[in-house]
Amino acid sequence: MGNRKAKRGIPSKSENFNEWYPFIVEAAELVDKRYPIKGMDVWRPYGWKTMKLIDALTHAEMERTNHEEVNFPLLIPENLLEKENALVARLKRAREEGVDPDDLRDEEEEGGFKKEVYWVKHAGENDLDIPMFLRPTSETAMYTMFPLWIRSHKDLPLKIYQMVNTFRYETKQTRSFIRVREIHFFEAHTAHVDEADASRQIAEDLDIVDRLMHDLCLPIIKAKRPVWDTFPGAWYTIGIDAVMPNGRTLQVASCHHYRDQWAKAFDVTYEDLDAKQAHCHQTTYGMSERLLGAVVGMHGDENGLIMPPKIAPFQVVICPMIRKNLEVDTIAVAHEVADKLRSRGLRVKVDDRDLHPGQKYYDWEIKGVPLRLDIGPRDIEQGTAFAARRPGGKEPLPMDNIVDECYRVLDEISDELRSRASQHMDDVVQPLPAFSEADGQWTMDGEVK
Repeated sequence: MGNRKAKRGIPSKSENFNEWYPFIVEAAELVDKRYPIKGMDVWRPYGWKTMKLIDALTHAEMERTNHEEVNFPLLIPENLLEKENALVARLKRAREEGVDPDDLRDEEEEGGFKKEVYWVKHAGENDLDIPMFLRPTSETAMYTMFPLWIRSHKDLPLKIYQMVNTFRYETKQTRSFIRVREIHFFEAHTAHVDEADASRQIAEDLDIVDRLMHDLCLPIIKAKRPVWDTFPGAWYTIGIDAVMPNGRTLQVASCHHYRDQWAKAFDVTYEDLDAKQAHCHQTTYGMSERLLGAVVGMHGDENGLIMPPKIAPFQVVICPMIRKNLEVDTIAVAHEVADKLRSRGLRVKVDDRDLHPGQKYYDWEIKGVPLRLDIGPRDIEQGTAFAARRPGGKEPLPMDNIVDECYRVLDEISDELRSRASQHMDDVVQPLPAFSEADGQWTMDGEVK
């Protein structure tokens, strides 16, 4: 087995995760990093299909919770960035000084995304009167429109979302899915009558997170960020982190409660039940392709990816035995089985390439297809298909009940991935000892394990 792994050339995940990860995202054909702009990878078909399946889960959750999809322009005028920068700088200063933000004026300070945006300052050969920038996120664009859409309490809550590309000039070392300059981004923005209703929205967002992470087989840590790690424009931020194999946390989602701070800056008001004008309270909930990065990092092994069945482009791959002069048409049988599985909603690929079986197994193993079915003359004679699970384990499955059996195995694979990932998090996350306070000094009682 050791020589086989060396021949494959796959770095050891357990020994060097930082080499394994960039190798595997290209070897499994998720992305191609050779595009001539740093941090802007090309999505390969297999990777894009995986991401779209993650998006489909998110779309379903948005539909379930009565969010409506929108699509805002990519370009935002410069004056809106200046407005955001001034607001964020004021809110940051208010937090540092412990005062009400309303007691301070907007200031000409650096804040927001000013240092991270890409600018458009020319159109053809002409300088633009008003420079524009590529959206790093969409608060300023959306909140410019909210006052036009919201008039009374009957228009609330307003719950919208979009899935778009955003752009940030990332100066740190880039890494596929995890730290990029062009981001496949989901963002939900809501407006509410008061703080309590906005808080209920945050609770709903966290429930959505739980449901999505269950399908991705990812255990997570949901934590209210300390003041120094809270987005300056937010009242509070809740970060959702996955723990990667190297022990580092990866933020895969975040929820922000803005209270009425942005509404005051952008004049987002409504007429309440007493016919008085009041400012809306707002929230945002964001996720990105980091979800896929977490899946790759958490579930993959020394041999490649392991795709959670819910997001695997192919949940089942069927490899018929191909030899000359076979008495039975294994390819035809494989396609018949595939049609049965597809008719019940499974994503299936028949690999009828004229290649050595070992090469086929390697191709699908590195791509992490959860379940492989091998079909040869003997299997057909016995009325079975030989199943190989990507996480490990083999068994014959009866052909006359093949659909239900495949669903059973896929469910078991999902459970196994959740169990493995949860065990990993339990191993690397340890509770701190208790702290005691005396004379204004805090002391840790015991040692960190």
